[in-house]
Amino acid sequence: MTHGKGRRRRPVRASLAALTALLPAAAGCAGGVTGTPGAAGVRDPYFPRLGNGGYDVRHYALTVAYDPATGRLDGTAEITARATRALSAFNLDLAGLTVRGATVDGDRASVRRAGHEVTLRPRTDLDDGAVFRTVVRYSGVPRTITDPDGSEEGWLRTADGAVALGEPTGSMAWFPGNHHPSDKATYTVTVTVPAGLQAVANGLPGRAVTREGRTTTTWRTAEPMASYLATLAVGRFDVTTTRTPAGLPVLTATDRTVTRRSADLLARLPGMLDWLTERFGPYPFSSAGVIVERPGDSSYALETQTRPVIPQDLLTAGTLVHELAHQWYGNSVSPASWRDMWLNEGFAQYAEWLYAEDFGGRPVQRSHEAAFAAPANWEFPPAAPPTAADVSGAPVYGRGAMVLHKLRQAVGDDVFFDLLRGWAAGRRHGNASTADFTAYVEERTGEDLTGLWDTWLYGRGRPDAP
Repeated sequence: MTHGKGRRRRPVRASLAALTALLPAAAGCAGGVTGTPGAAGVRDPYFPRLGNGGYDVRHYALTVAYDPATGRLDGTAEITARATRALSAFNLDLAGLTVRGATVDGDRASVRRAGHEVTLRPRTDLDDGAVFRTVVRYSGVPRTITDPDGSEEGWLRTADGAVALGEPTGSMAWFPGNHHPSDKATYTVTVTVPAGLQAVANGLPGRAVTREGRTTTTWRTAEPMASYLATLAVGRFDVTTTRTPAGLPVLTATDRTVTRRSADLLARLPGMLDWLTERFGPYPFSSAGVIVERPGDSSYALETQTRPVIPQDLLTAGTLVHELAHQWYGNSVSPASWRDMWLNEGFAQYAEWLYAEDFGGRPVQRSHEAAFAAPANWEFPPAAPPTAADVSGAPVYGRGAMVLHKLRQAVGDDVFFDLLRGWAAGRRHGNASTADFTAYVEERTGEDLTGLWDTWLYGRGRPDAP
């Protein structure tokens, strides 16, 4: 995410299990039932009711139809998951939309709703370790969600369609799921819209089919994705596909009203990807690209996986590099909890500084000094935002990048860039916490960097010099 939004790990299953283990087990039901209900939340430090305990999603198969004229969305979510404990019931996160019915392994499940918590009780208990298939039918007019920091996410209606943005909680506005970044899954999204419109999502598309005035397209994301990184954009787009010199498909979709204004910068996208690969290691996904919306369709850019969403008025080289860098840091290596956001934003901000040095003649040290001089970067430590409204605050970006620059100064360029590449490779498609990162650095370098972490990552005061 770029700074415009707020003001601007452990492997997946291990992270989810660790969070779930903190929750007390519910009492067993009468009548010989051995399972217990899964928790309605994973006790994230800032969003404690987000996500759900007791299972690990493997795959989402979402089938949705959207009519911009009425704003209505009709959907079916087929969710394949593995139980991480014996379950008598489990929860899904879904905001606003109406659940029309649900089944678990083909049998009708009872549905209870309390706010955004949808509790499903299968006909029979699910054994610990069992792989099960849940199908939820739902419909309604998706809602826009206002974040604690005042920005809008979820389902944002546009002049000719809509765009779905999910960080940190917005994906629950258009499909039910386990909406915490610690539970990543693969996706198949089949979208039907009125003929003449396009639907663009993450991953790679299949062939679009038009029948009886409606067009259906299927998008597949083969690598694990946190649900907040899922997107769906509906509108009139100019869609083009190119390839990097290494053969990576690069798909761009630009709102037709801004295609000409965006063309020169988007032509640089394959070269940016090559440059990022040289810096950070192999690109972690099977496709890349960007969705460019009209100015004002969103107040921020977001690093949605494989295909960031950027409103045209925020489309700059720096923003594009920032969101592309997230494909390594934040998307492939995802936060264990929302407290770990600096591992996303500090890394992407530092990529901007590196790009400005290589292509704009501005030394990284100068960017570091400018960030050091900005009072907003010292409002709180980057590894400890005080509230949910601060997880996208200035220190998470600017001071997060300063942490990396001080690390670079401490260990030298060769070791530093080896650390960045090793972090992306070793945690590929997983999750990690701040403690994971600091332990990784000290293990790889053999150095005690307590002073650096205490001052730059956790310290509450500004040092005397940059």
